[in-house]
Amino acid sequence: MPPMLKQKVTVQPGGVVHVQSSELVPGSTADVIIIPDSETPPVEKLVDLIGSAAGGFPSPEEVDAFIRRERDAWSA
Repeated sequence: MPPMLKQKVTVQPGGVVHVQSSELVPGSTADVIIIPDSETPPVEKLVDLIGSAAGGFPSPEEVDAFIRRERDAWSA
């Protein structure tokens, strides 16, 4: 098995990773395995997004209050 190369890299915008080493032979092929650090920020959970969009309601109580106001406006 040929010698392996391990480098710590920073992922650039667009998910681009750049690896450069004098140990790499021009024109040769190589397998690349990306193992992100465990310190990578977690993906935002769907439950965290509830109520954050325009017109969204952060709590069931606010939904009820909105529906009551709308119902009252139609019955007046």
